Amino acid sequence: MAPSSLYPSDWLVPWSWRDLPVSVLSAPAGPATAATPPSGATPSTVVLIHGFGACKEHWRHNVEPLRAERPVVALDLLGFGASAKPPSRLEGEPERPGSQRYGIDLWAEQVVAAIEAHVSGPVQLVGNSIGGVVALAAAARLASAGRPVRQVVLVDCAQRALDDKRLAEQPPLRRWGRPLLKALVRQRWLTASLFGSLTRPGVIRKVLQQAYPSGANIDDQLVQILLEPALQPGASEAFRGFINLFNDRIAPELLAELSTPVVMIWGQRDPWEPIEEARRWAQVFPCVRQLHELPGLGHCPHDEAPEQVNPLLLDALRQGDLTP
Repeated sequence: MAPSSLYPSDWLVPWSWRDLPVSVLSAPAGPATAATPPSGATPSTVVLIHGFGACKEHWRHNVEPLRAERPVVALDLLGFGASAKPPSRLEGEPERPGSQRYGIDLWAEQVVAAIEAHVSGPVQLVGNSIGGVVALAAAARLASAGRPVRQVVLVDCAQRALDDKRLAEQPPLRRWGRPLLKALVRQRWLTASLFGSLTRPGVIRKVLQQAYPSGANIDDQLVQILLEPALQPGASEAFRGFINLFNDRIAPELLAELSTPVVMIWGQRDPWEPIEEARRWAQVFPCVRQLHELPGLGHCPHDEAPEQVNPLLLDALRQGDLTP
C-alpha cells in the first residue's frame, strides 16, 4: 500500500513554505470527542514530528487513537516523505538556487510555520528520534515568540552522539579520524552511493529489525512507507545534509533552557539512543516531568507497539492540557 493512501485524502492539506511544497496532515478530532473534557481544559492540537528517513505515515498507528480526543497535525519535514527535497548546501558552499541548509533550525522553523498556518488554538508537540530535537527547538522558538506550547513529548529522542560538542565522549580513534570523516561525507558521489545502497527493501528490513527488536509491525506497508520517498528525485540531498550535521542543536542544551514541560517515552532496547542517557536527562533537567520506560522495545515504540504507547500518549496529552 502506497503511503499516499494511508490517510483520507481530505486530511491532506496543500501548503507551500519557502515556495516549496510541504505535505501536511490535518485530521479533525473525531465526532465522539467531548466539547469540554472533564478537566475543563481545552483539548490542544497535537503536532507529530517524524524522525530521520521517516514521514508522517510513520504515525500510521497513532493518528486515529489520538484524534479520538483532539485534532492531529503531522507534516513531512523538508527532504522527506511527500515534501520537497531541495538540494543541500553545506557550510562554506556557495548558494545554489533553491538549496537549503538542512538541520534542526530549518525543520524547527518549518514546524513553527506549519503551526502558525494550520493551528489556531493550544498545541502540544510529539517527536520521535531527530523529530524530538526538532520539537524541542520548535518549542523554544514558539516560547520566544509568545506562543508557548503546552508540552513536548519525546519518543526516543535523538542524542546526536557524533556532534562536535560531544567529541570528547568518542574513543580516541574516532576523534583522530573526525577530520577525514568530515571531508569524505561532504562528497556527493560518496553520499549518493551510500544512500543508494541503503534504499533497498532488504536493507530497510534489516535496519528495521534493529530498530524494532520485538519484530512487531515490520510489514510490507512499513517498508513501502520508508522506501517510496527515498526513491524520489533529490532524496539523497537530505541524507547528505543530515550526515554533515556535526555542529547543530543537541537535546541537552535545549532541555537546559526550556521551561515547557517535557515527558519522555523510551524503548529500553533502543540500539541507537541508550536508555541510560534518557534516565540522566530525567534526573538533570527540571523541565522533564516523567520518563516512561518500555521493556523490550526499540527506537520507534510508537509504531512497534502502539497498543502500549498510545495510552501513554493520550494520558500525557491530557495532563499537558492542564498546564496553564
